Amino acid sequence: MKEHLSGSHKNVAPCSKVPDAVREEIKSYMNKSVCKDIGRFFYENAISFNVATSPAYYNMIRSVGAFGRGFKPPTMYDLRTWILKELESTDKSIEEIKKTWAQTGVTIMSDGWSDIKHRSLINILINNPYGTVFLRSIEASDQVKDAEFIFRLLDSIVEEIGEHLVVQIVTDNASSYKAAGNKLMEKRKHLYWTPCAAHCIDLILEKLGDLPQHKNALTKAKKITKFIYNHSWILALMRKFSKKEILRPAATRFATAYLTLESMLDARQPLEAMFTSTQWLSCAWAKKAEGKEIRKIVLNDRFWQSVLYAITTTRPLVHVLRMVDAEKKPAMGFIYNAMDEAKEMIASNLGGSEGSFREIWNIIDDRWELQLHRHLHAAGYYLNPQYQYAENKSTNPEIKLGLYHCMDRLISDATERSNADLQLVPFRNKEGFFGLQ
Repeated sequence: MKEHLSGSHKNVAPCSKVPDAVREEIKSYMNKSVCKDIGRFFYENAISFNVATSPAYYNMIRSVGAFGRGFKPPTMYDLRTWILKELESTDKSIEEIKKTWAQTGVTIMSDGWSDIKHRSLINILINNPYGTVFLRSIEASDQVKDAEFIFRLLDSIVEEIGEHLVVQIVTDNASSYKAAGNKLMEKRKHLYWTPCAAHCIDLILEKLGDLPQHKNALTKAKKITKFIYNHSWILALMRKFSKKEILRPAATRFATAYLTLESMLDARQPLEAMFTSTQWLSCAWAKKAEGKEIRKIVLNDRFWQSVLYAITTTRPLVHVLRMVDAEKKPAMGFIYNAMDEAKEMIASNLGGSEGSFREIWNIIDDRWELQLHRHLHAAGYYLNPQYQYAENKSTNPEIKLGLYHCMDRLISDATERSNADLQLVPFRNKEGFFGLQ
């Protein structure tokens, strides 16, 4: 019946008379049902959520969907016999990536999370420009995750990979990780600990969310989305008017909140039309207190003004967050300039008067300057040809200082360091191979 009403063409003829709103409602229900089953598989088997970013995960879902009804999943026997041979090609791919580690160096990434059984797990991944390799998942439920435990864990991973290959270790910037990272840098003189840029920017967005106008916009927008998405008939009506979603999932909690504000602002006219339509005014929800409250918010100009202000002061940061969280290109060479540009864009959006943007800048600087900004970011900016050869490149002394600090720390051999110094001149002047397009 659900396939018939939704028009999915799956083993049954679609109903030509079903209203669009009902069809969309059934499709939404079916999609959520599938997603719940997938989620349950992840939770009950303690599978890292990072797996959902794997290309193999998308290929699996796409293949199952393309096959349609009647697909028989592989058994335990299948997985341990003929399908296991597929691992040979996977292992070869991993080995090819590992061969490049000596050429580029690597980043060790630590990702902590808790599964549905409240087990504390720490995933260890090794990244370089050629790809990310999952090393292992460590259950740490019985451990006190203080600085000493984290230090021992990270130090053992460095020892396993080889200190000479490790450029940096990236973790979140909780106090225990920060203390462990600094201790590791004291012991291992040729690597860096770097707090996760995405986590840091999300904390900036969280702090901005405490500002009165932001809080007003976020709180009321959350009420609207919760009301609409918790009632299937209202959700179908919203989709009929707006033709798109207003809830926009993103990499982090607060990025999701601000991207949802953008979607909501784009859908302002359809939402206002919906809450003044005869369909809404004649429905039971229009007469209930909750429905009246949501309608009042949507039709309130001051609410939309606060939404616009929140977007204006956060959109540049959300763009930086999406850049550092993507895997299309390494972000290290871009984040220094991206954060500076984000601040300047926010100032410009607010008219350029220091009084209008200083509070926002202070919140950003509290995290960026004091916690996230590292010599590696400055060195990445200097060595990025896109910026080095630009007419408006920054001449801030901290950039070259960061470069030399990285060279001192990462290049232990005196001859290699001397050669690197010599190569800086032709690099700056676009001489030889550096001048090729």
